[in-house]
Amino acid sequence: MIGFFHRHRDGVVAEPIARSVWNSDHLGGPPVSGLLARELDTCCPDGFVPARLTVDLFRPVLDRPITIRSETVRRGRRITVADAAIVQNDQVRARATALFLSPGAVPPGQLWSAGDELPAPPEGAVQVGDMPLFRSGSGGWNRDGADHQNDDRKICWVAVVLSLVAGEPLTPLQHAAMVADFTNQVCHWGSRGVGYINADVTMTLSRPPVDCELGLRAADAVPAEGISIGTATLYDRVGALGTCVVTALSNGDHPVDLTVTTR
Repeated sequence: MIGFFHRHRDGVVAEPIARSVWNSDHLGGPPVSGLLARELDTCCPDGFVPARLTVDLFRPVLDRPITIRSETVRRGRRITVADAAIVQNDQVRARATALFLSPGAVPPGQLWSAGDELPAPPEGAVQVGDMPLFRSGSGGWNRDGADHQNDDRKICWVAVVLSLVAGEPLTPLQHAAMVADFTNQVCHWGSRGVGYINADVTMTLSRPPVDCELGLRAADAVPAEGISIGTATLYDRVGALGTCVVTALSNGDHPVDLTVTTR
């Protein structure tokens, strides 16, 4: 079973597919987020579920051997918190915090919900190993970046099927964490490409995804003086399951032209 990484001594080494579109010597956000989620998966107690993952991307993770370390900060009856970090050359390059909760009964009464329709492509439109599908505004689904390099609302539909680390099954938390990093793309892909680079991503989950297909729909983007906050809804074919938020910095001098990279 191939993956984005393979085991190497006490850590992992990236495969070419894990490289960033920003810089070929750096790793992309989705595999980095997934790798930290993989480490934090080991900190989830029996009977708990992942409810929040925050990844801080404060240094580029290089295409070099990676060591990951973690610790459980607190383990309680209903709440567990754990931290993880990616280390290269004795330097922490990215870190993450996870919140695990113990599920319980739903309280009585009714709550308000947005209840918006969350579009999904037809069953079978995304096959094993396919690149993500995109949709802009009320248009159709496709992978042609030229159709989506505009100022319309974006949706991304991803089927992550590769293992994160070769030989290991992909867990629901790892899957969701990798898709969550597309939040910057769906929120900050405009008429001139992606002009922001995200410094973090926070994903909240009310439940795990039910299968390998996940959608991410832009909810809002709030830019001011070179900083923008992007928010997206994470969902599967059953319905919404969480929210993703990125804090992004202007990278207007070197935007990523996705008319090239999504073809």
